Amino acid sequence: MEDNIIDNFENRIDTSDLIQELNKLREGINKVIKGQQTTIDLLLTAILADGHVLLEGVPGVAKTLTAKTLAAMIDGQYSRIQFTPDLMPSDVIGTNIFNASTNNFEFKKGPVFGNIILTDEINRAPAKTQASMFEVMEERQITYDGKRYPMEEPFLVIGTQNPVEQEGTYPLPEAQLDRFLFKIDLDYPEEQDELEVLQMHHQHQNPTHLIQEEFKLSPEKLKTFRDLAKKVIVKDDLLAYILKLVRNTRISSELYLGASPRAGVALLNASKAWACLQGRDFVTPDDIAYVIKPVLRHRLIMTAEKEMEGENMDRIIDKIVHTVEVPR
Repeated sequence: MEDNIIDNFENRIDTSDLIQELNKLREGINKVIKGQQTTIDLLLTAILADGHVLLEGVPGVAKTLTAKTLAAMIDGQYSRIQFTPDLMPSDVIGTNIFNASTNNFEFKKGPVFGNIILTDEINRAPAKTQASMFEVMEERQITYDGKRYPMEEPFLVIGTQNPVEQEGTYPLPEAQLDRFLFKIDLDYPEEQDELEVLQMHHQHQNPTHLIQEEFKLSPEKLKTFRDLAKKVIVKDDLLAYILKLVRNTRISSELYLGASPRAGVALLNASKAWACLQGRDFVTPDDIAYVIKPVLRHRLIMTAEKEMEGENMDRIIDKIVHTVEVPR
C-alpha cells in the first residue's frame, strides 16, 4: 500500500526540510504567544488549506496578537478592521476617489486588501457590511463598479467575536459562517503559560518585539507547503468516510441544520493540510478526527430542545463520529 502511495504521488517532495522550517516557525510563534498551541496549529492548517478562521474567545486571550504575529512570521501584509455598527461596505473593500489631476475616478483599495486580515468583533457590523465579505472570502476577489480586483496569496480572514457580550451584535448569517474553514474556541491559558505572560510584561517586553527573523517562514517555502498540501493522497474509503460523517449530520435528531456539501470539502481540505503538517503525504482517520470539530461546530444548528437543555455542539459531533465506522 505504501508503494502505491509513493507511485501515485506526482512530483513528490521531500518534506523533511519543510517540516524543519515549520517547527522553527512554531517555535518563533510560541516565543510571542503563550498557551495557544492548538490555535496556532489550526491557523497554520487553515493557511495551507486556503481557508478562513473564526476565533471566539473572551477579551484578553491574545486573539489580535495571534493574528498579527502570524502575519509577521510569514512576511505577510497584516490589516485590521474594527467592525462597528456604523461600518459601511466601502470602509472594508474600498471606494472610487476622484483624482483632479487626471480628471478620473480611481479605486482606492480598502483594508481588506492584504494577506492576513483581522476582522475584529465581526458580529458587530450590520448585514449590509457582512454581505460585502461574501465575495472576497469565497472568491478571493472583490467586484466594484464592474471591475474585478483579485487578492494576493496567501489570503486569510481571521474573524473574532466575544461569546459573552451579545448586546449590540448581529448574528453572522449562515452563508457567511459556512465560508469559515474553522471556528476555534479560545480558552484561558494554563497557569504556567499565564505566569510567563505576566513575567514578560513585568520585564516590559513588547510581545511583537520578540518576533525574530530566523524563525520566519519565507513566502517561497509557504507556497511550496500549500502546493504540497493539495497533492496529499486521500483513499476512496476515506472520501466515503468524510461523506458519511457529513450526511449523518443531516439526519441527526439533535440537529435542526446539518452540514452542507461545502462542509465536506472543508473537512477534506483541512485533513489534507493537517496531514501535510505532520510530514505525511496521505490522510489517516486521525487527521479527520483532529479537524472535524473546528470544521463543523459553526456550520451546524442544534434543535431548540437541545439548546434549552444546554447541550454542547462538540458533544453532538462526537456522537455523530461514533455512529460511523472508521476505515481500516
